[in-house]
Amino acid sequence: MSERGKVDFRVGRVHDPRVAPVVHSVEIARSPEDVFAYWVDLERHAEWNPDIVSSKRETDGPTGVGSRATDVRRAAGGKQSITYEITEHDPPRRSAFRGVNGPVRAVGTITVDPLGDGGSRVTIEIDFEGKGLVGAVVTPLVHRQARTHVPVALQGLKERLESEPPPPAA
Repeated sequence: MSERGKVDFRVGRVHDPRVAPVVHSVEIARSPEDVFAYWVDLERHAEWNPDIVSSKRETDGPTGVGSRATDVRRAAGGKQSITYEITEHDPPRRSAFRGVNGPVRAVGTITVDPLGDGGSRVTIEIDFEGKGLVGAVVTPLVHRQARTHVPVALQGLKERLESEPPPPAA
């Protein structure tokens, strides 16, 4: 492989440490609890992310570490099913995930910080790991696309949450 990336064929992983993760934030006029609860409702991701055609929860019970879901995403050349697993779950502040299939696997965190006005700042940090030769070729393209797609998805999250009435107080 070129000097840019490093391939370890023993494990089939490709990662270029010189490519920074994609990091983007958006402020949402909803409480951290509301934002986090909506984010971890895994089957609703297609409501706000235009790259997702559908989402299906693969595990039972409330979302937590080990929960899995499969998104059908629009991709170059058609649709692709991508399964991911929740690796960290700290409501209402932080969640992390990792892709478990395909030649390019996302690894990311979502942080929800409270703002003084009762709203929230949502930050996503996402990186990609290529698997095998296909992953080595495709990962840089996916990384570039994410730089434009992540802000659009977070804007969709903001618009969706701000257009829905907050849940009734308990």
